[in-house]
Amino acid sequence: MPYAIEYDAIGGPEVLEYREIERETPGEGQVLVEVRAIGVNPIDWKIRSGRRASRPITAPRRIGTDAAGVVIAVGEGVDDWAVGDEVIVSGATGAYATEVLAPAAKLARKPHALGWETAAALPIPVATAHQVLTSLGVHEGDTLLLHAGSGAVGQAAIQLARRLGATVIATASEPNHARVRELGAIPVTYGPGLIDRVRAVAPAGVDVALDAAGTDEAIEVSKQLVADPDRIGTIVLGARAAELGIHAWSGGNPIPLTPEEQQLRIDAVPLAAELAANGEFDVEIAARYPLAEAADAHRQSESGALRGKIILVP
Repeated sequence: MPYAIEYDAIGGPEVLEYREIERETPGEGQVLVEVRAIGVNPIDWKIRSGRRASRPITAPRRIGTDAAGVVIAVGEGVDDWAVGDEVIVSGATGAYATEVLAPAAKLARKPHALGWETAAALPIPVATAHQVLTSLGVHEGDTLLLHAGSGAVGQAAIQLARRLGATVIATASEPNHARVRELGAIPVTYGPGLIDRVRAVAPAGVDVALDAAGTDEAIEVSKQLVADPDRIGTIVLGARAAELGIHAWSGGNPIPLTPEEQQLRIDAVPLAAELAANGEFDVEIAARYPLAEAADAHRQSESGALRGKIILVP
C-alpha cells in the first residue's frame, strides 16, 4: 500500500504523520506517479504552521507540490503520458507520498541524464524565477539587484538572469558569497550600508530588482536604486504589494497569477530540466531525509540554517 505524510491540525512539525493511504485512481486529465524524490519548499511549512493562511482543516490534509517519479497509471483524456514515463511533478496536492496524483498538463518529462533528486528540486524555484524575471522584463544589458541570492529561488534566478545576459548583484551572508559568485553573480552583504555597497559595484546604476528576502531593507534599497517601480518585484511580501507600490507574485498576494504567468511557470520546468541534464544549470541539494522523517526536514527548513534544497526520499 502507498504511504503519505498527513496532518489533522495546524501546528509545529510534530503534527506531520506518516500514514498508510488508499491507492488512488487517476481521473480525467490526471496521472498517478510512483514517487522517487520530493522537493521541500518553504511554502509547505508556512501553510502547515499557519504562517500562511489556508482553508480550515476538515479532513486529513496532505502536503507538498513538487516531486519526480514514474507514471504508473493514466486517466481518461491523457494522451501525452504513458505508464513507465519518467516525469517531474509540479502543482500536485500531497506530493509528500510514495504515490501521488498529478495534473497531466503540469508534468514535465525528466531527461534520462537528470537525477531524481535534482528533478524534484526544480519546480517551484525555477518556475518562480523564470516567471518573475520574464514579467519584470529582464534582458541583456540589465543590472539586476537580487535579494537573497543564495536561497533556492535566488540561485535559480541568478542562473536564468545570467543566461538572459543580465549582470546580477545578489545579497547574501558572507559565508554564501562563494556560492553566489560561482553561479555568476556579484555578491554583496546585506545589512546596514547595503545601498552604498551596491552602488560601489554598480556605478552605472540598477535597472531592476527582485526581492526574495522579504525585508524592509530589501524593499527600501530597491526603491532607492531602481527608477521605475514597475521593475521592482517581490515573491515574499505579496500581501503588502499595493502598499509598497511594487509588483508581487506569491508571498500572500491576493491577486492570482494571470494565465500567461501560469504558463511561464509551467514552461520553466522542462527548460531548466534540459539545462540541468546538460550541465548548464546547477541545483544545490542541502540535505536528504526519508519520507517518514518529514517533520525533521521541516525543522531543518524552518531553521534557515541550510543553503539549497531539502529533499525527501520515499
